[in-house]
Amino acid sequence: MSITVSTVNVNGVRAAVKHRSAANRGLLAWLSGTEADVVLMQEIRADEEQAAEALAPALDDGWQWTMSASVVRGHAGVGVLSRLPLGAVRVGFGDAEFDPTGRYIEVDLDSPLGPTTVASLYLPKGAAQTPEPKDVAKFDEKVRFLTAFGHHLDRLSRRRRHVVVGGDWNIAHAEPDIKNWKGNRKSPGFLPHERSWVSDRLASGWSDVMRDLAPAEDGPYTWWSWRGKAFDNDSGWRIDYQLANKRLADRAVKAWVDRADAYDLRWSDHAPMTVVYE
Repeated sequence: MSITVSTVNVNGVRAAVKHRSAANRGLLAWLSGTEADVVLMQEIRADEEQAAEALAPALDDGWQWTMSASVVRGHAGVGVLSRLPLGAVRVGFGDAEFDPTGRYIEVDLDSPLGPTTVASLYLPKGAAQTPEPKDVAKFDEKVRFLTAFGHHLDRLSRRRRHVVVGGDWNIAHAEPDIKNWKGNRKSPGFLPHERSWVSDRLASGWSDVMRDLAPAEDGPYTWWSWRGKAFDNDSGWRIDYQLANKRLADRAVKAWVDRADAYDLRWSDHAPMTVVYE
């Protein structure tokens, strides 16, 4: 009795399906071979009709799909693909500013482990603290999101069911989560207040499943820039992860990242991160 959950930022579902690789191995090829029962997707960058069209072969194979698109066309978007029947779906977390922006979706499932809630998150990237108005706006937006979403996570952790929130958190929590941590101490995604926010969530009852299963490992990284030799040198960030409440985290037995074998086989700048719970 188990459930396998993957999370991946697809960096545009239509582009990921069409493939970015010379070998024509895109998202659909990955889906056809994955062990996952549930795939949490972020940065879909499509409306519901466009996403369903791109994923049609997978839906024909029996996957069920639900998503939340952003009101900003071609931006953000989160979704859940599941081999298990979908139950109740909740878009957003009760915040008027962020609920329409395609940043968060929850789905209830009757999994082999019992009642389970899975959620897909695309947390804002934010910006460094500079006097530039654009950076100030992005920095403040992320602070507002973290504050509101933190309250939601604190409530969600107390639900009497299995819960996992997976996604692109856009925060590398600790030094082992980023290859060049010394050079990124002032970069968005590794700022002190962001890292402290993750620490607060872990202290409130959530578990970073991958880190718990591999406490001494650098990474494993899930995002690499398209630029330069970042991927070839494995100069990445671990910003895609799954936080599980204690009821589910205690059942995590295995986790891994599906890192592409070569740069030209990538269909996203992120790699799927998968956990087996049993």
